[in-house]
Amino acid sequence: MKILIICTGNTCRSQMAEGFLRSFDPHLEVYSAGTIAEGKVNPYAVKVMQEAGIDISRQIPESVKNYLDKDFDYVITVCDGAKEVCPVFTGNVKHRIHLGFEDPANAKGTEEEVLPVYRKVRDQIKIEFSDLYKHLK
Repeated sequence: MKILIICTGNTCRSQMAEGFLRSFDPHLEVYSAGTIAEGKVNPYAVKVMQEAGIDISRQIPESVKNYLDKDFDYVITVCDGAKEVCPVFTGNVKHRIHLGFEDPANAKGTEEEVLPVYRKVRDQIKIEFSDLYKHLK
């Protein structure tokens, strides 16, 4: 099964979702991308995923343009911005799903103030993608 997860910058939510899906089933082909991909995965996202036992530190943000002509079983947007500007895929896409999550990168303050926001979003992503994965089987 081939899955693409899209958000705006491809630094937090889509990277966490990719990490969870890979952890649920190493046989899934999981990719993530951004409509405006940024330079690196958010360090707070890396940190909270490490707390959950998943290493996303080697993942690299990519542009959704790299995937427009590819075939996917699922294309999943995880933020409203990506849903609104999601480009047209010329490849065969069997299912399109939107699972919206708050952007933890908008959290401001000290690390002690910001990390709980990332943890909350991480846990929401885990629950939603775990439920989705159960229906993929």
